[in-house]
Amino acid sequence: MLTNMLAFIFGVFTWTFMEYVIHRWLGHHPRFRPNFFSKEHIQHHSKGHYFATAKKKIVIASVAVKVMLPISWLVVGFQVGTAWVLGVGFMYLGYEWLHWRLHTHQGIGAYGRYLRKHHFYHHFVEPRMNHGVTSPIWDVVFGTYRTPQVIPVPAKLAMPWLVDQNEGWLLPRFHHHYQLIGQARS
Repeated sequence: MLTNMLAFIFGVFTWTFMEYVIHRWLGHHPRFRPNFFSKEHIQHHSKGHYFATAKKKIVIASVAVKVMLPISWLVVGFQVGTAWVLGVGFMYLGYEWLHWRLHTHQGIGAYGRYLRKHHFYHHFVEPRMNHGVTSPIWDVVFGTYRTPQVIPVPAKLAMPWLVDQNEGWLLPRFHHHYQLIGQARS
């Protein structure tokens, strides 16, 4: 039982690494583009509210599980391998939910607000940095971490939670963390 729990936790941790690798190299490294991920990812960067369809994500996740399960069973056995894949899958679902929330809702708690700035630094300041969405740990390990300061957000890509919906101005509670670019008033 403890071994399975540890395998599950290791699977969660594995996803954070996979997330970083997929985002950094498949999404941004010129040597590996274009690819199945980069096409969707480029749209996500250029249209702030764009996310690949659930159908596409389910297909890719299904293929990944079909590849990971038999390999993990061969390496560590059925129970431990299944627990590891479940951990990866659980964290993948958490990543998808968190990534969507970062773009569509205000942050909850200090860590949520921090992850939002970390992620939007990547989107709006330097796309070669801050590739982690659920955690900055791999950015720190691989030297791609930058501490987010005030994030300049192009007005045309401003998230609805960031601006007054009637006037299009930056909401006062965000003045210390974000700045609208291309807007007459903020």
